[in-house]
Amino acid sequence: MTAAVIFGLLVALLLTGMPVSIALGLTVLSFLFVATTVPIESVGLKLFTGLDNFAIMAIPFFILAGTFLTHGGVAKRMIRFTTTLVGHWPGGLGLAGVAASALFAAVSGSSVATVVAIGSIMLPAMVEAGYPKRFGAGVITTSGSLGILVPPSVILVLYGVSTNTSIGALFMAGVVPGILLALVLGGLTAAIAWRRGYPRLPRATWGERFRAFRDSFWGLALIGIVLGGIYGGVFTPTEAAAVAAVYAFVVSVFVYRDMGLKDVPRVLLAAANTSAMLLYIIANAILFSFLMTSENIPQAMAAWIVAQHFGVGTFLIVVNLVLLLAGNVMEATSILLIMAPILFPIAKGLGVDPVHLGVLMAVNMEVGLCHPPVGLNLYVASGITRMGITELTGAVWPWLVAMLVFLAFVTYVPAVSLALPHLLGMR
Repeated sequence: MTAAVIFGLLVALLLTGMPVSIALGLTVLSFLFVATTVPIESVGLKLFTGLDNFAIMAIPFFILAGTFLTHGGVAKRMIRFTTTLVGHWPGGLGLAGVAASALFAAVSGSSVATVVAIGSIMLPAMVEAGYPKRFGAGVITTSGSLGILVPPSVILVLYGVSTNTSIGALFMAGVVPGILLALVLGGLTAAIAWRRGYPRLPRATWGERFRAFRDSFWGLALIGIVLGGIYGGVFTPTEAAAVAAVYAFVVSVFVYRDMGLKDVPRVLLAAANTSAMLLYIIANAILFSFLMTSENIPQAMAAWIVAQHFGVGTFLIVVNLVLLLAGNVMEATSILLIMAPILFPIAKGLGVDPVHLGVLMAVNMEVGLCHPPVGLNLYVASGITRMGITELTGAVWPWLVAMLVFLAFVTYVPAVSLALPHLLGMR
């Protein structure tokens, strides 16, 4: 009954059009004032102690790195490199868009940044080359979602902070699923292009490929610096984020020189705006998690599910359905921060690996980014393509179906997520 009251109040506030962060905070304060004896002073204390977390510092640093890379010419060099590799295949520019999105996701950690950086360059090029706008929009909108699965992923950092799970293990767990999903999206792109007879580019020479690789090397090197540094024990994920931010600044301003020092304040302000918005959501989600824990709701739900003798398979089906439904009314960050503390103890009681659950939630968030009514990638792509949300939804549906099939595969084949962390001794 307590859980029903809390979630009913939250849903009622969300239906008014109130931002999720404010709705979370008001739900907590209303319940504490009316229905519990928990002292209101604990709210301020919990806000401070919840955000006073070393791992959370990784979020603004990764956002800053992604903002520098978005404005600093890294994306166009990655596109040029991937185009020389696969441009002569069926749907070559579309395949190059998928590959460039995967590479840029591996240095930015953000889905929105990936869609903006790759889409703003690739979509006009595809239309000019003779591809339908709907095809290009479908490719970029869905492949941009790789930003929250391929490490370094802000969503995986949030999951690690929320559940006290190793962020390094989560990053490694996202590598194989991220590559496989990129292959799935790329394979579907090539199949559609081949069936419809879309144009190909001339085959690039090995010299052109080497020059494109050399030109994009400094951006690609960030992938090895972040992941190699974490696994090699050189620095923690939070320290890796700080290194990534400094490296992205140096590459953008002093190596590629697509930005001047005069542009740095604008980039810092954009990153600060995004970080402040995200941290405000995190702060209120921490309060909501505190309320749920103080009322013993996750523990009660876990005990009830265990008492019903639900198997792991049934539980995972329920998790996917709940997260996919939540994706219709909330954006990815809010869903994860609300649901992770609830689902984590239940999954742990059933023997589900926390790292597998984290990757499973990330893939669900990817799907949610690409379907209405609140799919953030749709709105970003709509601004780039000047297409309506309804038309864009029709454009993405073949890739969205493929993502749902991939979600089922990841759900019931845990080895996809856990093989690399096990191989590296992280599990």
